[in-house]
Amino acid sequence: MQLGIFTIGDVTMDPTTGKTPSEHERIKATVAIAKKAEELGMDVFATGQHHNPPFVAPANPPILMAHVAAQTKNIQLSTATTLITTTDPVRIAEDYAYVQHLADGRVDLTMGRGNTGPVYPWFGKDIRQGIPLAVENYQLLYRLWHEENVDFSGRFRTPLQGFTATPRPLDDVPPFVWHGSIRSPEIPEQAAFYGDGFFHNNIFWNKEHTERMVDFYRQRYEYYGHGSYDQAIVGLGGQVFIRKNSQDAKREFRPYFDNAPVYGHGPSMEDFTSQTPLTVGSPQEVIERTLSFRDYAGDYQRQLFLMDHAGLPLKTVLEQMDLLGEEVFPVLRKEFDALRPAHVPEAPTHESQVARHKAGKDPIPGGGPEPRRPRTAPSRRQPLSASTRTPSNSPPSAERRTP
Repeated sequence: MQLGIFTIGDVTMDPTTGKTPSEHERIKATVAIAKKAEELGMDVFATGQHHNPPFVAPANPPILMAHVAAQTKNIQLSTATTLITTTDPVRIAEDYAYVQHLADGRVDLTMGRGNTGPVYPWFGKDIRQGIPLAVENYQLLYRLWHEENVDFSGRFRTPLQGFTATPRPLDDVPPFVWHGSIRSPEIPEQAAFYGDGFFHNNIFWNKEHTERMVDFYRQRYEYYGHGSYDQAIVGLGGQVFIRKNSQDAKREFRPYFDNAPVYGHGPSMEDFTSQTPLTVGSPQEVIERTLSFRDYAGDYQRQLFLMDHAGLPLKTVLEQMDLLGEEVFPVLRKEFDALRPAHVPEAPTHESQVARHKAGKDPIPGGGPEPRRPRTAPSRRQPLSASTRTPSNSPPSAERRTP
């Protein structure tokens, strides 16, 4: 189990002091948080991608990833979102391969469509084409990383003829890809088609919704022949606020919750914590709540927490990280690893991906002898059931594939 933190880089006023950090302060704080994660032995630090206030998450995450890579040795550097819809796949292929070399392989990324609608026209895209953009752009990105000479013609960018993305991925193995989604079934379908990981935000929705999304991905992963249902690669997000005792945690976090742009002025903190994975309490409460994620997500490989948001000052965030790294993560790592069956894989790393590549066991898109396009999912009004999700653009005679 990989355990770590992620940031969305929001610049938010501290409601207890009225102070809003400058962009410079917030950017420097993000780097300090990443270095603290390394010091505490956390496995992953992930950054979001934004192009608008009130965020300073980098518009090009590899800039921050390269800076942190130069100051760390062990921690895996990832993204909470890489905007596959509005970022050119050629830039993604080249920028992330470059930082993969700089970090000696300590890089992976999470594809996503983001949550800021106006970003689409800013980059000449139509938000109504969000899903088709995600599908086509990733198809091109996959080819750029796996083929040296690419001819490509699609709906959303100029054609390529004999194009080679440089640098080539480290050891001829691209960074591992997670596909992030909150509610769109087309995205876990895409993740399953390629044999990639699926990351569920796991912040604003109840466990029943998350369970349906993860279950659908697992079914489709098995369908495409990449492994059994429980061998699919799953990651979850989450939010916590920790103090030594629950009463102090609730008292201290309440003004931040009540005024946070993302969930303030809505349900009470008590209602929100009962209906979503948000946990505000003692280290033991965080441990117990997080272990319960396995009840509805199965054995999964990555757990990331959002820590530096809602105007929390850097000092408080670092204190939170101390509790997380010293009292929570060691127990979670021990318990999750003890519960995971031997046939369920650990979280992918560059080393494990290289070993798989050398053994000739790389996933084949679609599970067949030749890559095929991911299918377009039916209406979301239909239940998330693999039995109703036969690939619409696969051969009509496609059969269920097993490992």
